Amino acid sequence: MDTPHSIEEEADRLLAGFEATPLPRLLETARALGREGHGNVISYSRKVFIPLTRLCRDVCGYCTFAVGPRQAGAAYLSPDEVLAIARAGREAGCREALFTLGDKPELRYQAARSALGRLGHASTIEYLIAMCELVVRETGLLPHVNAGIATETQIAALRRVSVSQGIMLENASPRLAEPGGPHFGSPDKDPAVRIAMIEAAGRQRVPFTSGVLIGIGETRRERILSLLVLRDLHARYGHLQEIIIQNFRAKSGTRMAGAAEPSLDDVLWTAATARLVLGPAMNIQVPPNLSFEGFPRLAAAGINDWGGISPVTADHVNPEAPWPSLAALERATAAAGYTLVQRLAIYPRDSRARMFGCRARSSRRRPSPLPVGERSAAEGRRVRGSRPIRFQLQPFSPHPIPLPCGEREQTAARSRPNFAVLQGCLIVRPRASGSNRTISFICSRRAVRRSRRSAPPPTRCAPRPAATSSAMWSIATSITPTSAAMLAASAHSRKAS
Repeated sequence: MDTPHSIEEEADRLLAGFEATPLPRLLETARALGREGHGNVISYSRKVFIPLTRLCRDVCGYCTFAVGPRQAGAAYLSPDEVLAIARAGREAGCREALFTLGDKPELRYQAARSALGRLGHASTIEYLIAMCELVVRETGLLPHVNAGIATETQIAALRRVSVSQGIMLENASPRLAEPGGPHFGSPDKDPAVRIAMIEAAGRQRVPFTSGVLIGIGETRRERILSLLVLRDLHARYGHLQEIIIQNFRAKSGTRMAGAAEPSLDDVLWTAATARLVLGPAMNIQVPPNLSFEGFPRLAAAGINDWGGISPVTADHVNPEAPWPSLAALERATAAAGYTLVQRLAIYPRDSRARMFGCRARSSRRRPSPLPVGERSAAEGRRVRGSRPIRFQLQPFSPHPIPLPCGEREQTAARSRPNFAVLQGCLIVRPRASGSNRTISFICSRRAVRRSRRSAPPPTRCAPRPAATSSAMWSIATSITPTSAAMLAASAHSRKAS
C-alpha cells in the first residue's frame, strides 16, 4: 500500500476535486464509469439471513443487533434452527446463506461460553464452521460469512466451508474510537485490527467483501481516505470482490438515537466517489432498504449491485428497514435503464480465479466442457495468457442472464462431464435430464483438469438414489478437490429436496 502520507495527500486532492464538482456531473461521470465496467446490469443476491448469535463483546453506539444474554434468550441458534432458516430460503429460491453474528461473545459472556460447551465447540468461530458445513451439506446454499474479527488460521478454516467472507472497514480513522465516538469501547472496531484482517484474507485468497459506513461522525475526507485504503489493499491482493456504501440509520435505544442521518444526496455523493476512486471494475453496492422509497435514485451513482435481498428473513441489523420486494426492485432497476440479474454470494469475475490459484494456459484448445442443465445456457470466454477463463451459467432461471461486463462474450454450452470444481465449489448434476438449474462461477481448464483427476465422479463417491434423477443441482462448497469429493458424497446421500 501507499505510505500514510501519500494516501492523505491523495485524499486531500480527490476531496477538493469532488467537492468542486456539482453533484449531477459527479453522478453522470460515475454512472458512465460503472457502465464501462459492468454494462447495463445491476445484480442482487437472493439470500437468507442467519443470525447465529446476537451476543457481542463490542458496544457500538449505533447498533441494535447486539443484545445481552437476557434479551437474546438462547445464546446461539441451534443446528435445527439454522437448518430451518436455510431450508425456508431454499424453498424460496435463495442461493446464499448469510451468516452474521456478534464478535467473540465468549470473551465477554459466561452464557456464551456455557452454550458453546453444550454445543460441543470451543469458540464461536468453531461453531460457525460447523454450521456452514451443515447448511451446505443439507441445503446446498452457499455461505457468505460475516464473522467479525478472525485470525488468519480461522479465515483459512472458514474458507473451506464458505464461498466468501466479509468485514466492513467502516472507517479508517481511529478518531471514531475515542471517548464519545461511536466505536468507543469496541476493540474489534479498531481500524488497524480490521485492516490487518482484510490483509490476512488477501493472503489466504478469500473472495472478500468490505465497505464504509457513513453518517457516524466521520468527515468526507475520512470517507475518501477509507476508500483509498481499501483500493490499495485490493491492488496488493486482488481479493476484494465488492465494496459496500452503507448509510447510518438512527435507532431508538442506542447512544446515537438522536444523531442526524446522512441525506440521500450524501449517500449518492459517497457512492459516486467510491466508483471514481475504485474504478470501473470494482463491484459497488448500496443497500436499497436503507434509503426507503428513495432507493431508485441510487442507480444513478454508478453502482452495479443492490446486495442481498431476502424473501424469507428480515434485515436483522436494520430491522426498521424492510427490503423492497423483488418486483419493486426489478421495476426500479428497469426504470433507471438497467437489467436486474441474480448473482451468487461470489461474483463471476476474471480475478476470482486467482483466489484458487487457477490460471489459463496460453493454448488454442477449446476450454474443457462444463455441465449445463436443460434449457440452461453457459456464457464464457477464454483469454490467452495468464488471465482465467470465465463462465457464467444460468442460475435458477429459464432465461439467459447476461454477463455483468461490457466486453464481448462467447457462448459455450456443453453436456459433460457430470461434475466440475469451479472456483472451489463442487457442482453435481444428475445424469437424467429435467434439471434447469445451473450456477455461476469461473474456472480455468487447469482447475477442471485437476478436479477431474483428484475428485471422482459423484456416482463413484456414493450411489445416487433414484429419487434424485430429476432433482436440482446439488452444490457443495469446498476449496480442495479432496474435501469437495467428501462433500459431494454427503450431498448425494442426503434426501432429495
